Amino acid sequence: MKRLKTGDEVIVIAGKDKGRRGAITRVIKGDKVLVENINVVKKHQKGNPNTGVPGGIVDKEMPIDSSNVMLFNPATGKGDRVGFKFLDDGRKVRYFKSNGEIVE
Repeated sequence: MKRLKTGDEVIVIAGKDKGRRGAITRVIKGDKVLVENINVVKKHQKGNPNTGVPGGIVDKEMPIDSSNVMLFNPATGKGDRVGFKFLDDGRKVRYFKSNGEIVE
């Protein structure tokens, strides 16, 4: 089980987008994440008339290291550390370390 999963609401804690929030759209090899509207760069794209792709400058989301994001805790309104624990029925779940609340 991983600390960050697709669909989690995260807050950026380091870098040019520090303080911004977004949802994880993709986890790349465990240590990088793609967050919507975070780390957007300009890419100069060459056009391809055979496939109908126009050329020009396009905006593209780039991966950000998972150490630079924290899971957003709606109860506290801040980023929070995540731990793991086993419930009485044997399931392994993630929980917020500050208040012990289970992450859905």
